[in-house]
Amino acid sequence: MLLCFDIGNTNIKTALFDGEKIAHVWRVSSDTERTSDEYFSIIKMLIHDASVEFSQIDSAVISSVIPNLTGPFVNVTQRIIKKKPLIIGPDIYGALPLIIPPVSVRQIGTDLLCDALEAWDRYKCACIVADFGTALSFTVIDAQASIAGAAIAPGIGTAFKSLVMNTAQLPPVPLEIPPSSLGTNTTTAIQSGIVLGYKWLVEGLVAQLKRDLEQKTGVPQSEIKTIATGGLNSMLDPITNIFDEIDKEFTLYGMRKAWLYAKNSNY
Repeated sequence: MLLCFDIGNTNIKTALFDGEKIAHVWRVSSDTERTSDEYFSIIKMLIHDASVEFSQIDSAVISSVIPNLTGPFVNVTQRIIKKKPLIIGPDIYGALPLIIPPVSVRQIGTDLLCDALEAWDRYKCACIVADFGTALSFTVIDAQASIAGAAIAPGIGTAFKSLVMNTAQLPPVPLEIPPSSLGTNTTTAIQSGIVLGYKWLVEGLVAQLKRDLEQKTGVPQSEIKTIATGGLNSMLDPITNIFDEIDKEFTLYGMRKAWLYAKNSNY
């Protein structure tokens, strides 16, 4: 089995792959104050509760956007599989079928890289992956497997928290689809601004990215696939048809692909 740690700004997504399929997936809050011993205890309990023995896990891969947590999870991994994990980063990019612009090699988040890799490996065409996390990130891949660019905005939850924290009279409300954009009370007014506002942000930005990619590379907009991933994409699912595919675990599949390419290239 392959153990994956996708270390994000809000959550650490932990998954076990049995072959090509995800057998188990868990989420643990990201906390740089926790020690590797504390994280090991949590992960050990999760794996034990899934009736999986450490001896069944033979490899591991880490994608991290929090450098201070990478080391602790290398430690956790070594205690589980008795060897070092693969850390996704510039050292393995040469093994991947993607073309990464030199200026982006040390800047692109490894989560976005895994999104791009999975998109190209799955579709072999131009794609836009919208990742709904702490940040709302759009990664664009052209028809030659080159990362053409990206766009980053505050995530839906991040924007909502900022609104509530920085205003005196706006309370937390359920982030649900309002009956109308015309909010008749504080709750529906916030829902209109956040939920419907993000619907138009996403649809408008995807449309612009398609136009710009067509102008830059000549690929017809109709041939560009759009994929949504991340924890909050389901909020917009009922009110937009802009995505060709929605897969909450898209990044994890990309991590497995990165591990496979690196393994087969002896990185």
